Amino acid sequence: MTKSEKLLIFPSELENISRVEKLIDEISSSHKLSAEVYGKISVALIEAVNNAILHGNQLDVTKNVKIGYNVNDDSISFVVWDEGKGFDFSNIPDPTLPENLEKTHGRGIFLMNHLADKIEFGENGAIVEMKFIFG
Repeated sequence: MTKSEKLLIFPSELENISRVEKLIDEISSSHKLSAEVYGKISVALIEAVNNAILHGNQLDVTKNVKIGYNVNDDSISFVVWDEGKGFDFSNIPDPTLPENLEKTHGRGIFLMNHLADKIEFGENGAIVEMKFIFG
């Protein structure tokens, strides 16, 4: 597999999620991702971008979301940036605890943590880096 990198920048509008879906499809096609890896990337990356648009940039179309990715022989890494203030990523409640089961929010970061092989937050939560291993 050859190494490739790309950067996608777009305004904080929910309809731009379709651009993320297209990006994932292109990566999957050109790098022959398995259905399992494709599914993990789809859910985690779309969740990260959705969080950046809604929570980070608060649907402010004057603020952009950036997605960078890097494909290597055995993994793919994504970085998602927003222009928001960030959040305390170390203090996210566990949505599987009984007191949190009926809450309508709080599952996205949980999913991202479980789907990515490695996840890190930077800039006070305004940047998320996720790595997915192919095999």
